[in-house]
Amino acid sequence: MTRLGTGGLWGIGAGVACFAATALLGPSVFEPELEGPRAEPPYALDVHPSPYLVIGLVVAGIAASALGLGLCFAAVRRGWRVRALPLVAAGLLAAAAFMFMPPVGSTDHLNYASYGRMAATGHDPYRTRAVDLPKDPVAGAPEEWRTTPSVYGPVATGGQAFAAWIGSGSVRLTVFVLSVLNVLAFAATALILYRMSTTEERRLRTALLWTCNPLVLFHLVAGAHNDVLAIAPMVAALAVFGGAAAGRAGLARSLAAGALAGLGTAIKLPAALVAGGPAWGLLRRARTERRKWPVGHLAALVAGGAAVTALSYALAGPHALDQVREASNMVSFATPWHLLDESLGRGSQRDVIKLGAMLLGLVLLLLLVRALPREDALVPGAEERRVAAAIALAWLLAAPYALPWYDGFGWALLALLPWTRIDWILLAHTTALSLAYLPARAPARIRLPDDLEWLFTVVRPTVVPWTLLAILTALVAACLRSSGRSPATGAPRRASAGSPG
Repeated sequence: MTRLGTGGLWGIGAGVACFAATALLGPSVFEPELEGPRAEPPYALDVHPSPYLVIGLVVAGIAASALGLGLCFAAVRRGWRVRALPLVAAGLLAAAAFMFMPPVGSTDHLNYASYGRMAATGHDPYRTRAVDLPKDPVAGAPEEWRTTPSVYGPVATGGQAFAAWIGSGSVRLTVFVLSVLNVLAFAATALILYRMSTTEERRLRTALLWTCNPLVLFHLVAGAHNDVLAIAPMVAALAVFGGAAAGRAGLARSLAAGALAGLGTAIKLPAALVAGGPAWGLLRRARTERRKWPVGHLAALVAGGAAVTALSYALAGPHALDQVREASNMVSFATPWHLLDESLGRGSQRDVIKLGAMLLGLVLLLLLVRALPREDALVPGAEERRVAAAIALAWLLAAPYALPWYDGFGWALLALLPWTRIDWILLAHTTALSLAYLPARAPARIRLPDDLEWLFTVVRPTVVPWTLLAILTALVAACLRSSGRSPATGAPRRASAGSPG
């Protein structure tokens, strides 16, 4: 038991070290070069490592991370415990270290910097493209999506504009400020999760699933993806709601939770899913306690979210949702839906795929609501957190367009629940998607040796989609097995006020 846990922590450390080494080595197939004075942060060497070295480092990091987390999960199930606070501190220190190194894995941070520069210089990022401003050192910096306006919410654009204002024409400094904002959001999420935990065991869980989860650190922090900005208000919404009771205090909590969910939605639209947890909780308590329908609380929840979201998009202008509609038809190469898309004729039956994904998501939601572990009905907000996690996981596992950093939504919400077999499913899902994007850059933009092309032509479009399909099958089987048993312990369910009759 102790050996398992200790081995797991060594695996987590090795994974973080591999990712840090990749970032520290400087520009490579995993790390686009940043223009700007080298005296400005972020900092890295300039040794131009070979593709074999950096891809090998990342593969080793992913493998060590998955093994380390798996060993820790197994050790916890056998009773292993360590203090959570040192792990939280280690995770936050690792995040701070990544903040001072250039982002790795994709070129999304260049897109963020470009949209921010557009907004800061008076252009509409929802109508302007990078190719429209080729002479601007920041707005013209993106490698990919050069002909695509921004798909991100108005609050995300505001943060990008702030970074561009600080960066003042420097890609390097703009990207650094974006990384600082991301790390602040990551740390805020970590602290909220820690404070919401009532026992040392649960604090250990939040540390392993979020704060020192090397896959989360790699994709959201080292990768500088702005998903973490949306995750922070999502978790805060559940913390504030806390099972809002009747009366003025409950109305205020509902309103605040809705506003926080709306804030997340104005960063990335999927953050709106978190509001389903509080809404479900309000309706369920009204039914189980035979109270009148909580119209006031529901209205406050919806009003808070709608007000923040609507105001944000109104200020952003009439084109803020244009690209969102386009993005809703996309299918990523690494999902099982890509296999169906290819068999039907690429792009010809996207409406069929969207309908299939919605139906699959609904089925997964129903299964997950029954399978995820319940807590005592007296624990404030427990049912809301469980349902919110089920909604997020159903979306992640059913969506036609999926990238590894999207799984951060699932890890943050799953960290709020007791230990469950679903932890293993999400670990497998994130690991498979991580291996699909080695790296997440367009092949035409990087010099990848011919003998590594199979990473793009075989692993991403074939091996990983079939792997994810197998993971999806395993999830359904695990949920069905959990129908009459406790997902956390395998023991028969006990009837309680929080369990169905």
